[in-house]
Amino acid sequence: MPFFRIFKNKRKNKIPFCSVVIAAAGSSQRMEGENKLFIEICGMPVLAHTLLAFQNSSVISEIIVVVRDSEFRRISEMCAQYGIGKATMIMAGGMTRLESVMNGVLAVSKKARIIAIHDGARPCVDGAVIEGAVLAAVNHHAAAPAVPVNPTLKRAKNGIVLETVDRTDLYEIQTPQVFTAEIIKAALTKAANDSAEITDDCMAVELIGIPVHVTEGSRSNIKLTTGEDVIIAETILGRRGAGADTKAAGTSG
Repeated sequence: MPFFRIFKNKRKNKIPFCSVVIAAAGSSQRMEGENKLFIEICGMPVLAHTLLAFQNSSVISEIIVVVRDSEFRRISEMCAQYGIGKATMIMAGGMTRLESVMNGVLAVSKKARIIAIHDGARPCVDGAVIEGAVLAAVNHHAAAPAVPVNPTLKRAKNGIVLETVDRTDLYEIQTPQVFTAEIIKAALTKAANDSAEITDDCMAVELIGIPVHVTEGSRSNIKLTTGEDVIIAETILGRRGAGADTKAAGTSG
C-alpha cells in the first residue's frame, strides 16, 4: 500500500485553527544577490504565488510572514495587492532560519492548535499537499509531505565512489511541515537552547522523540534555489493558469 493512502480518507468534520509560518527571510545567496522571492513568475512575484496557495486553502486560518527588516513595506503591499486577507502579521526574521521560524511560531494566534511551516521559495505548493499534511498532523501530531528519492545515489570521497546508496525508504522531505502547536514550540525552543544544527523543522521534532508522519508530496513542489528552478516553476505555474490576474478564492479565516 502506498505510504500516503491512509491519510486520504479520514478528513475530520472540523479542522482546528491552523496557522502557517512562511519563512521568507533568507539571503538568496545562490541567486547572485537577487531576492528570489520577488522574481516575477507568470506576472506575479514568487512569494505572492506562495501566499495565495495558503490563502486559498480551506484548512489554513492564519498566515504569519517572516521577512527581512528591509522588506516589511514591500510585502505588506504585496499582501494587500493580492488579497492575502489571512496574513495577520509580517515580522522580522533572525540571524538563522531557526531563529526566524521561532519568531514566527511564537507569534501565531493563541487559538492556533496546529502550526505549519513553509518555505517562501516553494511557490508551486498546491492545496492537496497542504491539506494532506495538515490532516495528518491533526491525527498524528507531526507530518510532512515527501516524495521518494528516484536518482541513483553514490557516496564518494576525494572524487572516488565509495558505494551506491540503497534508495529503499529514502524520501525527499518538502514543506509545509505541520505540527501541533505545543510540540513545535517545545522542539524549536530545545533546538535553540542546545544550539542544535537542524536542517529542517522535522529534525527539531525528531530530536525530542516525536515521530513525523510522511504524507504525499508532489514533484512540482520544488524549492527555488537556482535560476534553473525559476524556469521550471514558471512552466509548472503556467500550466496551472496562474498569473497576475489570479484572485484569492479563500476567505480571511
